[in-house]
Amino acid sequence: MKLEAMPPTAPPIGSPFDLRVGVSEKVDEIDIRSAMESGEWGFIHSFTTGSAVDGPGVRIVGWLSGCQFRCVFCHNPDTWKVVNGTPIRLERAVEVVSQYRQGLRTMKGGLTISGGEPLLQYPFLSKLFPAIHERGIHTTLETNGFLGARLTNDDLASIDLVMLGLKAIEPDLHKRLTGMDTKPVHEFARRLAARKHPVWIRFVIVPGWTDNMEEVDRMAEFAASLGNVERVDVLPFHQMGRFKWEKLGMDYQMRDAKPPSRETMNEAISRFRAAGLTAV
Repeated sequence: MKLEAMPPTAPPIGSPFDLRVGVSEKVDEIDIRSAMESGEWGFIHSFTTGSAVDGPGVRIVGWLSGCQFRCVFCHNPDTWKVVNGTPIRLERAVEVVSQYRQGLRTMKGGLTISGGEPLLQYPFLSKLFPAIHERGIHTTLETNGFLGARLTNDDLASIDLVMLGLKAIEPDLHKRLTGMDTKPVHEFARRLAARKHPVWIRFVIVPGWTDNMEEVDRMAEFAASLGNVERVDVLPFHQMGRFKWEKLGMDYQMRDAKPPSRETMNEAISRFRAAGLTAV
């Protein structure tokens, strides 16, 4: 099946917790690669309106498919593969978001692009964000930061807010937790800091991994050192994605883990606040 033969579909409306597998598996692999390189097509796992937790105000959120991290606690492992996303033409994506422009302004919201890891589809984002920004819509990129070097300064000018998902600070812990190194992530964070680019940090308290207060203190110290972090979302691990691991036949290390206690969450939040950060 050729992408050119497909209609410029609307994004698949639904929760990122919906399991999607092989949506684009019939699309030719060469066409997928070509589409991603051109930026004229994107591959979207799901699309939500009315979110109040993915950036300021009430927002539209597009979750792109594809991710190079292999986080042991991931609640959406079906987003790891690009072929689990629905292909959509760039102009159709812009058209759909633009339809909500007035409402987004009224609710002081905008568009958030998350994933997966959105920067795996950098050419698409490099065209989508400027088109949305030019229409006066607030733009947010939620990323793990590993591929942040792909973003030019011009790209960053069309992204009003970066929500940076920091998984861990201690290098060995980060490697075991995600399968990837910390260096590119920290370099991107410092680059944003040098530009004074608005950043929100997201940090998940993962039982047995990042719930020790030494790691929390390291994360708080790093975030505070940047000087451009407007807010830290301290999030509890949850089991909402467990069924996906099971359905996909994947080994889930966190199958028996319990969400962190309220006391642990409160203590972690207090450590960030003690470092002079706004943490929730």
